[in-house]
Amino acid sequence: MEDQRWQLQQGDELIGTLTLDAIDMFWTDCHFEPAPAWARLKPLFDASRNAWQQGGAEAGLQTDEALYTLGLRLVPEGEGETITTFLLRITGNSARFRH
Repeated sequence: MEDQRWQLQQGDELIGTLTLDAIDMFWTDCHFEPAPAWARLKPLFDASRNAWQQGGAEAGLQTDEALYTLGLRLVPEGEGETITTFLLRITGNSARFRH
């Protein structure tokens, strides 16, 4: 069986690739392989994680909204539909998303 993978893209730019590890209730857990463009977005994802950990729900929601406005999408490799509305958490080489 082939690994299920998604390309995280902004416009035509590849941000990174997510490879399915497991599905945990509502979240899809993945291995994250960053592309060079990840360096530009990493601080925003770090800020989101920190807001949820330290600032509470209101701060976390604000950072999630900021990430949403970036127009990111998850494009499956192979079959499947592109996902445009999702929550995404990335820490190191681990990613999880919910759609």
